[in-house]
Parts: sequence; structure tokens; C-alpha cells
Amino acid sequence: MTAIGIAGITGRMGRLLVEEVAAAGAALSGGTSRGNPDLAVLAENSDVIIDFTNAATAQATAQTLAAAGKPWILGTSGLSAADEAALEQAAARIPVVYASNFSAGVNLVLALAERMGAALPADAYDAEIVEMHHRQKVDVPSGTAIGMGRAVAKGRGTKLDDIIESGRHGHTGARKTGAIGFAALRGGQVVGEHSLIFAAASEHIILTHRAFDRRTFATGAVRAALWAVSQRPGLYSMMDVLGMA
Repeated sequence: MTAIGIAGITGRMGRLLVEEVAAAGAALSGGTSRGNPDLAVLAENSDVIIDFTNAATAQATAQTLAAAGKPWILGTSGLSAADEAALEQAAARIPVVYASNFSAGVNLVLALAERMGAALPADAYDAEIVEMHHRQKVDVPSGTAIGMGRAVAKGRGTKLDDIIESGRHGHTGARKTGAIGFAALRGGQVVGEHSLIFAAASEHIILTHRAFDRRTFATGAVRAALWAVSQRPGLYSMMDVLGMA
């Protein structure tokens, strides 16, 4: 039986993960919290770690789990370039599944976003992404929105960092051809809503995903954990877990 440890076990996602570990027939090896932060001890007693904590801990966690040789399922958003570099270094030693969203539905949307980006030319179809989350969310745009933008950019043979337009304000001038725009809304307790809009002169195509319960993320993360324990070291996505990569 796979022993799964949960970093941040007392948080909202942590409590759902506890339930989903049991539902999947796996064993809960324990968890870390602010009062019990020893990740190295948890890793020693676990086959795999699921982490939905905070971007500020990513680099330290990467070092700890790489040293322990334990797979890492990471669902934290808002990572910096340095954080992502630490993930890649860890992935040379352990399986790392890093996803902006562990929902199966969102990952299907990301696959479609890449295909649509390839099929709808940037000079004719403007790509815009609109997302809304609960008022407590601290990073903007959301990780899922960034994932959508990266998928469209990949389909168009470019990199999102080169064409992103986020947080427009004031007199910005005309929209740049080929840009991918982002708009973020925050309010209430919205779990997550994302819409990808392709706007042409004669038609609009809108691809939307709405999450109504965080449990869908926990279910996907446990699925990823059970998959990762039999994988070789490497940096994987939820697409790999779903057999869509």
C-alpha cells in the first residue's frame, strides 16, 4: 500500500487530501503543518509527498525531497523562475509532478488550448484569458491561467514570456498582434473560473472551465501520487499522469 505524506495537512486542501487518500485505498503517513514542519521526517516515512503549501517553501522542499529520494507532487502556484529551476534540479533525482491544476477537466482544456493556438493564427485571432478566484488568492494571474497562456503560446511556436500582456491600465495604445492578454478578478469564495477567448473580426470562440469544489484538485493530486511512485526521475505534468503527453 502506497504511503502518502501531505505537506500542509491542516489547510483546506490538506484536509481534502486526507479524505481522498483514504478513498483511493492508500495509506496516510502523516503531514506537516506550522506546528510540525519537519518535512525530512515525513519524507522518511512516506513513499511520496503531496504539496499544496506556499511558493516560499518550494526551493527548500526541492532540496529536502531530492535528498530523501521521494517523489514530489506539487500543486503550489506563483513559483518564481528560481523556484522552477529548483524543481528541475530535483527532477534529475526524483519524479516531480508539477501542475498548475490537477483537475482532469482543466488538463483537457489545456490540451485543447494548445491545439486551438496552433489552428487559429495569431494575426487573425486575438487570445485573451479571463480568470476569477476567491478573495484570499495571493498570486495573479493564477497558475491555471498561466498554463492556458503557455499552451496557446506553445501551439503558436513561441514563449508566453515574450508575448504576455497582463494588468493593462491607462493609455496602453492598440493591442499588439500576437499578444496573449490576461485579466484577473478576485472576490467572494470562487473556487476557480477560467475562460480562454479567441477573438477574430467575424467570430469569437470561448473555452471555459469552472470548478465548484476543491475536491477535484485533491482527487487529481492523489491520482498523480499513485502514478509517480513507479516513475523514473523527471519533471512531469498532469498530462503525463493522464496519458495525454
